[in-house]
Parts: sequence; C-alpha cells; structure tokens
Amino acid sequence: MPTFHIWTLGCQMNQADSLRLAAGLERTGYTPAEDPARADFAVVNTCAVRQHAEDRAAGRLHALNQRRKRGETFQIAVMGCMVGPEGDRERVALARRFPWVDVWARPQEYEPILEAAGLARDVSEGEFWAETFGEPTGPTAYVPVVHGCDKFCTYCIVPLRRGRERSRPVAEVLGEVRFLAARGVREVTLLGQTVEAYGHDLEESADLATLFEGIEAIEGIARTRFLTSYPKDMTDRIIDAVADLPKVCEHFNIPVQSGDDRMLERMRRGYTVAEYEERVERIRTRMPDAAIATDVIVGCPGETDEEFASTVALLERIGFDVIHVAAYSPRPGTFAYRKLADDVPREVKKARLKVIEAIHAESAGARNRKLLGETLEVLVEREEDGRASGRTRGGRIVHFEGAGLVGDLVDVEIAETTSWSLRGQRAGALRGGDLLLNVV
Repeated sequence: MPTFHIWTLGCQMNQADSLRLAAGLERTGYTPAEDPARADFAVVNTCAVRQHAEDRAAGRLHALNQRRKRGETFQIAVMGCMVGPEGDRERVALARRFPWVDVWARPQEYEPILEAAGLARDVSEGEFWAETFGEPTGPTAYVPVVHGCDKFCTYCIVPLRRGRERSRPVAEVLGEVRFLAARGVREVTLLGQTVEAYGHDLEESADLATLFEGIEAIEGIARTRFLTSYPKDMTDRIIDAVADLPKVCEHFNIPVQSGDDRMLERMRRGYTVAEYEERVERIRTRMPDAAIATDVIVGCPGETDEEFASTVALLERIGFDVIHVAAYSPRPGTFAYRKLADDVPREVKKARLKVIEAIHAESAGARNRKLLGETLEVLVEREEDGRASGRTRGGRIVHFEGAGLVGDLVDVEIAETTSWSLRGQRAGALRGGDLLLNVV
C-alpha cells in the first residue's frame, strides 16, 4: 500500500489540520510511513508567523528535493500558512523557489492533496470533511471550532493565509468531541485564532459558551480548554461559563502584545490597555485562582523606550502565570511589512526580549509559590521510565513518579516551588527521593 508522512510546524491548529488530513489519506488507502524518508507522499504543513518557522520548512523541502535528485519517485505537497491564494505574489514566488513541489494547498484546503492522492471530489458518502475526524494520539485532543481571523493586526499574516472567520456548526463540533471521547480522549482544547469569535457568523444562535455547555453532557470528557483569546470578544457570558461549568478549566491565554495604547493602535489590536485590564479584573473577580497567560511582541515598528516601559509596567502590574514573548519579524504581505519600517535595531530587540523573559521568571515564580502545600489535579498524558507527566487545570506541565496512569486524573501534593518547576508526589504516597515537576 502507498505510504504518507506529514511534517507539521506551528500552532495547535496546524496539528489538528495534520491529523484530519492523515485521516483523509488513510481513507483513500494510504498508510502512515514507518520511515518518513521513504514515504510515497510527503506533506509539509507550514507556519509563517515567524521567519524561523519558514526557514525550517524550506530546509525540509530542500531535503525532500535531495530524494528527488537521487531518482526516488514520490509526491510532495505543501500546505499551511506559507501558502497564499492562487495568483498571490508570495505563492507564485514560492512555486518558483521550490519547483519540485507537486501540490500547494492553503490551511484547511485538503482537496488538492486528496485529489493528488487519488480521491475523487464526488465522494459517495457525501461531504467528505464533515464526516472525517483525525484519530487522537493520546488522552488530549485539539478541536478547531472557528477558522480564520477578521482582526487584521498590522504585523500578522494569519488572516491573509487562513481567510475570514468561519465557525463550524455546533452539532459538528459536538459530534467531533463525542468521536474523540469514544476513543479515550479525556480533555479537548477548542481552537480558534480568536476563539471567542465563535458563532457570530452562524445562522443558529451560539457562542463559545454554547460549546462549553454541550461538552458538559458528553460522557468521558473530563476537561475543556480553549485558545487563543481576544479581549474584545471575551464576553461576561463566556467568563461566567468558565467559572460555573465544572469541566471548563480556569485557564486563559489572552495575548496583550503591548502595554502601550499608542503601540496597540499602530498594531490595530482594537482595544486599549484599560479595556484589557478590565477583562483580566473580571476574570480574577470570578476566579481568583485562574491561570492567565499572555503574548507580547517586542521591537515592533516604531516602538520607543517609553512604549516598551509601558509594556514592562503592565506585565509587572498584572502578574501573569506565563508570558510568551517574541521579537518582531516582518512578514511579507502584511500591512507592517508594506508600510512600516522595521526600525528597532536587532540588539535592542534582543535586550527587550531578555527583560520580558526575566519578568516572566519572576511573575511565574510568585504565582507558583502560592501553590506550595497544595494538592493539584493532574491529567496524565504520557509516561516514560517510571515517570508520568501531565497538566494541572491551570495548564502547568507536571512530572512525577508513576506508571499505568495515562488518561487518569491524579492528585499531586506540591512540596517545593521555583519559577520553572514544582516538586511533589502523588497525594497519599510515601515520600521518597526528589520528584521533579516541571512547569511551563
């Protein structure tokens, strides 16, 4: 039988897309390749958010070309955020740069790849992708609920690659969650570039809280997560649903990107610092122990020392559980690439990056110290050499001694904390040597 291999870069949405494509390829008669270097169909699922991701994809495509030069016969497909629409200047440039690629497909544009694999468009069972879900690989799974993005931040390529927001019907999403639950999944993460935008384009009256409520009734699912959030779309109803529904984890990922209103306006983020802080305050009023992560970009075009200082002040004021930070890099096709000069020197970007990383270490350390002596529920996701690992409801990754626990909810006692790790053991277990619990 013919074989395939999918190499995936980027976000959780890309991971979910790859699993769904894999299910489709298997349905056409392909099997996963035990040796990726010998696959009959090689798919590279790309990310274009950062230059580093594009460079890695290019490296993989050059490696595949070496197979071609050795005379091997196989097909190559590229999908994901590097691929623009037909006729797009960047897509034309990609095709010229990598002429050995057989198929180009945008995010969620599975049909060109499946057709190349031999699947006819007219499928007897009806709409192919409405019925085909990716097979889970463990007790957790990602479920895309809204594709695309309508925000058009000046620095971001995602709306240009993934298109406008398109919500999946409620019944389809819940059907996928039931499919996953029947295969042993205990935790689902609902995905969207701005996940709280879910439902605004549906004929039926629905929002993200509607999905939360529906999942509460699905047997086998113990936890529901969601990402990534957008402050203006996060309604009181959604926050209240997280607080009130037992399965929904009190874990928010709300990118702020900058702590200065002038920079937020240049970014076209669509909110002010005060509006962002009001949403955080609302969350902490309802859920004092909620874990809140954020994203920050340093060195965006025109960022002054004063604007960066405002970001530092905001991060120190709020005290996040996790701060993801990246230095700005121009993305061809974006407004910033076309209209704004990349005028912050590289060494300044690196220095600012280190400042934010230090704030993260201090903030995470302070938040983790509050867990000393607590017993935390951990969903075990994997095991290796007698050590189990999983996450708390607040998203902290945990390692502890244990075997035969994958998919179980386990109580862990916390005995020591640092900025990056906790030490503990299963609740009620006899204390032995040091047990490292890493927290990210």
